[in-house]
Amino acid sequence: MNGLINQNDKYKMNWVEGNTEWGTVRVPDGIKFSVKSEMKNDTVIETYVFTNTSDKDIFTSLRDISIYTPFNDDYPDAKTCMTNRCHTHIWCGDNISYVMALRMGGEAPHLGLVLTEGSLGGYSVERDIKRGSNDRGDFILHPSPVHIAPNESYTISWTLFWHNGITDFYNKIKQYNTRYIDIKAENYVVFENEKINISVTPTFNFSVKDIVITDNGKPVDYSLENRVINISESAKVGEHNFQISVHGIKTHCNILTLPVLDTLAEKRCRFIAEKQQFKSHNSKLDGAYLTYDNDEKHIFYSRENDFNGGRERVGMGVLIAKYLQTHEDKMLSDSLNEYVKYIERELFDKETGVVYNDCGRDNKWNRLYNYSWISVLYVELYKLYGNKEMLMYAYRAMISYYTQGGTKFYAIEIPVYDIISCLEKENMTEEKERLIQFFKEHCEALINNGLNYPTSEVNYEQSIVAPAAFILMQMYRVTKEQKYIDGAKEQMKALELFNGLQPDYHLYEVAIRHWDGYWFGKRRMYGDTFPHYWSALTANVYAEYAYAENDMEYKRKADAAYRGVMSLFMSDGSASAAYVYPVSVNGNKAEFYDPYANDQDWGMYYMMKSIRY
Repeated sequence: MNGLINQNDKYKMNWVEGNTEWGTVRVPDGIKFSVKSEMKNDTVIETYVFTNTSDKDIFTSLRDISIYTPFNDDYPDAKTCMTNRCHTHIWCGDNISYVMALRMGGEAPHLGLVLTEGSLGGYSVERDIKRGSNDRGDFILHPSPVHIAPNESYTISWTLFWHNGITDFYNKIKQYNTRYIDIKAENYVVFENEKINISVTPTFNFSVKDIVITDNGKPVDYSLENRVINISESAKVGEHNFQISVHGIKTHCNILTLPVLDTLAEKRCRFIAEKQQFKSHNSKLDGAYLTYDNDEKHIFYSRENDFNGGRERVGMGVLIAKYLQTHEDKMLSDSLNEYVKYIERELFDKETGVVYNDCGRDNKWNRLYNYSWISVLYVELYKLYGNKEMLMYAYRAMISYYTQGGTKFYAIEIPVYDIISCLEKENMTEEKERLIQFFKEHCEALINNGLNYPTSEVNYEQSIVAPAAFILMQMYRVTKEQKYIDGAKEQMKALELFNGLQPDYHLYEVAIRHWDGYWFGKRRMYGDTFPHYWSALTANVYAEYAYAENDMEYKRKADAAYRGVMSLFMSDGSASAAYVYPVSVNGNKAEFYDPYANDQDWGMYYMMKSIRY
């Protein structure tokens, strides 16, 4: 299949476009396949039959059989993406598998795929590396490992259908797959003082003897009420893989339990102070928080931007400053003091507000993103120490940002509300009014652009949309002017479409990102990073909206999205910059946490900060 276009789509978007043709199949020796595709009403039914033509039994592994399904998910520019590209949310959940493709601008019709026969065990990606971060790649669906006896066949069949959005999609997959099992968990990332609560709802008739549920291979107790199977158990630290079988229909759900947040935050902060702070009086890096190699157990630094002594790694200092506001810890306090000395010596000019890209006041790349992060650091230091000078430094960083054209830039984490409220508290009226004027100019630019986003380090991505919505939402909080929340709502329509709802802690309310493992990881692998900590930027927007509108549903969504990034933090305080989720990327095995602890601490900072909501 070379194309699939809805005849009623005014944009005539082709939903199945990639480097490899849709329906291309790869099989091991001894297996032959046939493919049948038929139109039925407004759907396409595809059937793939795999036959063992050898005289011996064949047992497949997960990657042995590949079916190419190149949904049109890449990023030429925001304008094209809004109408002619889709976000592809994939769930390979055994017999219960689906793909929810959503046009990036949100306008229906959208495309869905639901498995109706067979089992899918995972997906891989083939990327055009020449396009770098702007191509998510061609998707390859893998049937679950299977035994096929000589002359026997195994069938995969699915239905492609049009839908009107997320709610309509989930309603329709239950219609096309009449033996569907719906799974919902209260939380997919659970803390140790909470319980794991899951509801399992088959759409077909069943009896108690048809139910088999295990957690990491051990039988699970459950209750049955109104044909809903309810699981509730204590949360033991670690991954919980729930295997669920009802009347022979098999699927699964993945939950992660972590230590309570306070304990996890303490472990993480101590890990940073003890293992990621460089100490050498002969080095410009003395006092810096740097990348840590969890494989080889040592600090790593490179002048290459994403491994240097500044930029996103400022999040480590921000996290510790936030933690110390509610916890006394002399070791951490001493460590933070040394870090601030490093910042002021090497990365930040307190008088001019200039933020440098690396130690040695190196600004070969004057990167505007860096300014808001230094401002956030000093806002948190002000909250920690109550020192008005710290607030002035935060202010100067933002003024420097704006006098360099910042109103046209979609910076991540501009602390609009925090810095204005702190300036107001200190009666710094002149500074407050000057910043408010810049914020207003910035908001006007965001509103005027709407969904026509300028390209940034990636042509179009979640962390362009989220900052726009966040700045506008915070400005509404400061001014209560309706135009700001109206502008934010427009951004939110595009932002929400990045997030998936699959029953797995890697995916649920986690935003699509697919390049961070390459730029920030040791293994330098492109591919879907589920999760990546900047996914929490969406949580920030949800939380601001929930606060503004007293909307409990968005409060729940914000909490889920914050939790979604927490799997990057391990119980011993170590961490990972990204989890590369697909089975493989360009033939290389994936499904791993990258060994580098690098820039992920913004995720924990946001989780701790979210408690205020």
